[in-house]
Amino acid sequence: PELAYPQSQKGFYQSLEPIKDAISVFKWLCEQANFDVYILTAPSLCNPMCYSEKRLWVEQHLGSEHVHRLIISYHKNLLKGDYLIDDRREGRGQESFGGALIQYGSSQFKNWLEVKHYFR
Repeated sequence: PELAYPQSQKGFYQSLEPIKDAISVFKWLCEQANFDVYILTAPSLCNPMCYSEKRLWVEQHLGSEHVHRLIISYHKNLLKGDYLIDDRREGRGQESFGGALIQYGSSQFKNWLEVKHYFR
């Protein structure tokens, strides 16, 4: 609370804990033959270290075999795909994404297991 932008602190992104069931659902999606899965994340404008920290986070929690899936873009609408799983409906181009938006944390998709159920 004493910091206006806690995400601007060195180590912030690398120290984040995974959301419950997110890693197992991510790996399950990667195993599905009909999906080509990428990790699309927006950078912090307050922390230029977020690029390397997010990359290190992926390696630490998902494994180096998934580093090639990481895309960092402030404009999520520039990427093409059938689905975008995001915790926000707008603000980083989600509202203009060409595919369907799966809003994690919404009333329809409260947790990652509900996201998995949708794709089953």
